[in-house]
Amino acid sequence: MDLNAIQQAIQEAGFDGWLFYDFHNRDVISYRILGLDPERQTTRRWFYWIPAEGEPTRLVHGVEPSRLDAIPGEKQVYSTWGQLHSALGSLFGDAKQVAMQYSPNCDIPYISLVDAGTVELVRKTGGVAIVSSADLVSRFEAVFGPEGAESHRRAMAIVQQVKNEAFAKIGAAITGGEELTEYELAQFILTRFEEEGLDAAGHVPIVGADGHPADPHFEPTAENTVSFATGQTVLIDLWAREKQPTSIFADITWCAYIGEDPPEEYLRIWRIVCDARDAGIALTRERFEKGEPVEGWEIDDATREVVRKAGYGDFFIHRTGHSIGFEVHGNGANIDNFETRDRRRILPGTCFSIEPGIYLEDRMAARTEIDVLITPDGEVEIEGEVQQDLILIP
Repeated sequence: MDLNAIQQAIQEAGFDGWLFYDFHNRDVISYRILGLDPERQTTRRWFYWIPAEGEPTRLVHGVEPSRLDAIPGEKQVYSTWGQLHSALGSLFGDAKQVAMQYSPNCDIPYISLVDAGTVELVRKTGGVAIVSSADLVSRFEAVFGPEGAESHRRAMAIVQQVKNEAFAKIGAAITGGEELTEYELAQFILTRFEEEGLDAAGHVPIVGADGHPADPHFEPTAENTVSFATGQTVLIDLWAREKQPTSIFADITWCAYIGEDPPEEYLRIWRIVCDARDAGIALTRERFEKGEPVEGWEIDDATREVVRKAGYGDFFIHRTGHSIGFEVHGNGANIDNFETRDRRRILPGTCFSIEPGIYLEDRMAARTEIDVLITPDGEVEIEGEVQQDLILIP
């Protein structure tokens, strides 16, 4: 834990302090930021108060008095609920605004980890206003340095390679008259990741033909799978990272058609999602080149407006993108003004996806996904190849 960095971030945010809290190992974010062992048993509530200036305070239960001994600060021990309430009442001093893993209206579910009752308790006993730690969390959970960026680039190179192999495998099966199912291809991708030293976080890639990927998170199984055949539209979404805890994911989606003459409607929706993607990239570049802030919801608006104007707004049924980090869906700003209104700023040293899609139920779907890496210097990099044209599988 870097206490100086945390207190500097609190001061820059204009808060009086940051209150960390956990019960039964529910808040993994707290454990990562504070450098605590998330596997160590936690059967009682603990609180860790970091003021904007001064010494932190550890508030722990008498049954587990050593739970926070790994981090600095004065220790206070409580046993009864009355003692807990009293300790919280004197914990904050003159503080007025206290950050917690809380999100008003649950706008950012990734951050909304403290239960409503605990928020009420802290407000009542401490006499403080609870504000969201969302931007603070982004600084410590989503920002990574040069080593993380390089791990992302290495993973991206392999993910792109495996994607090419997957589409080639469909082509070989078609021309060879062999049967190949969506499920078998997904398992092939996972096998290749393992051979290349990558980890897909225990999830199965999205491999779908025709109407299957109209379910944006379609997962092929041995029971629901179909075989690839001429005349099908195909979508593959795959993601992985190197097998180190601090490695950064790469996450892409590509589309194809088996044959030489794709349906006109498929070509149309494909072109629309590409234009929408490019609009999101353009806004991101423009803001960073001007040194102006850009928030997740703004990129979503720029992207979604292209789809809406083309008449397919009702068929773009998810946010434009998500934070990418040590988890494929990270804890930084999401590109979202649809499912939530994400007002977090896009920070230098972070990565996120732009992935607009159009989903025509039971018929077809088109989605293009790229990863945007913002360097520490504020340069906007698009990692990996950007798909411009449909892959035509002969």
